[in-house]
Amino acid sequence: MNLTEYKIRTETEQDIDFLWEMLYQAIFIAEGEVQPSREILNQPELVKYVSNWGRKGDKALIATDSSETPVGAIWIRLFDETNKTYGFIDKNTPVLTMAVLPEYRGQGLGTLLFNEMIRTAKDSGFTALSLSVDPNNLALRLYESQGFVKVGIDGTSWDMMKTLDNK
Repeated sequence: MNLTEYKIRTETEQDIDFLWEMLYQAIFIAEGEVQPSREILNQPELVKYVSNWGRKGDKALIATDSSETPVGAIWIRLFDETNKTYGFIDKNTPVLTMAVLPEYRGQGLGTLLFNEMIRTAKDSGFTALSLSVDPNNLALRLYESQGFVKVGIDGTSWDMMKTLDNK
């Protein structure tokens, strides 16, 4: 599919289940490892990424194919010291999460989502974004190409941050 056939739109209330699916898809599974049960989404560190969606600062973009079926998502969410999770830097820096359905990966859709979310974050007044990634995840190359730099380690994952120039 050609990138021009995809559309990026703001999330709606009907997209919450899809955000949960994308959270599951965002979990890095090393080659040869077994995909975890969806019960993993109930872990306190993970449930925070989507539960009670609609808080101040929550923003999500959904990528759809030519038939308007969701195929990927990217979202940002604010946390604080009492409610932090992977990728947390500070209460003013939203944590970014993204995933694309497996059959749509490697086509530039992640970059398309990133570019639009960076614009959205800047327009919302944010000055930086953060994320968490396993250094063995192929997505690391995308994050680095988008200007994210390693700022810490949390377990086996890297915390990364990108400063947004408000130009």
